Amino acid sequence: MLRIGILASTKGTDMQAVIDVISSKKLNAVISVVVSNKKDAYALERAKNNNINAVFLEPKGKDREQYDKEIAKVLEQNNVDLILLIGYMRFLSPWFVNKYKNKIMNIHPSLLPKYAGGMDRDVHAEVLKNNEKVTGATLHFVDEGADTGPIILQKEVKIEKNETINSLKEKVQNAEQEIIVKAIDLCSRGKIKVIENKVVIK
Repeated sequence: MLRIGILASTKGTDMQAVIDVISSKKLNAVISVVVSNKKDAYALERAKNNNINAVFLEPKGKDREQYDKEIAKVLEQNNVDLILLIGYMRFLSPWFVNKYKNKIMNIHPSLLPKYAGGMDRDVHAEVLKNNEKVTGATLHFVDEGADTGPIILQKEVKIEKNETINSLKEKVQNAEQEIIVKAIDLCSRGKIKVIENKVVIK
């Protein structure tokens, strides 16, 4: 069984989709721990509500690598195989990225490489400002760059005429949830490989 660790700074809406699919026995996976750098992140509450180990780690006064080493300790204690970043508002240290190479998945609210490096609502605002016809969600492995790692899955979302940031966010989140669940399933069956920095799905 695939053991997942989630790093989250916000509500963890996408995490709920994973929780729901796991509890309906459709995934051979379990969320072992949820770690947050924000004490009041609703993702921690969400974890507790579902009897998942929820850990807040105080980032103040620690450099990036120091903090990431604390996270790694928690992940190791929980025997985590795969790390999911869901609305995680911190850049990871090179040490952490290398330690868990091709084991950290991040969800991004655009069709990468477009709108890389942006956060959540800012990305949707930018997409609308540029009159894009299509946007979407991308799940990728994390490397040392900002949203530059090997792409695992993408899903397109059509933009309607009267789209708002909120309506677009909701549609993109649905796409995010779909590809996260799909990737966890593929991962649990050993179907995802990274060859020469490209994802190959068997």
